Amino acid sequence: MLHDRVLVRLDGSEGERRSTAGIVIPATASMGRRLSWAVAVGVGPNVRSIVVGDRVLFDPDDRSEVELHGKTYTLLRERDVHAVAASRVQSDGTGLYL
Repeated sequence: MLHDRVLVRLDGSEGERRSTAGIVIPATASMGRRLSWAVAVGVGPNVRSIVVGDRVLFDPDDRSEVELHGKTYTLLRERDVHAVAASRVQSDGTGLYL
């Protein structure tokens, strides 16, 4: 990884999803802009607030996909990440860097 790049693997699938009430929402359902969660699997040397294993929140419209060893990953810049969920955050916080 170079500079401020972050390589992530998407959580779950982009197909149909289930609401908290148990209602199935098909993949073809029209929704507004929706951010996606992913897990960081690689970070560049200039990335300051993300480490491998952190969950990151990003806009799926601003992404570049790459295939490595038959698996699809997403390549982002650190500035394109909206939030980081990390277990290393203090216990009195929310667990998110915003």
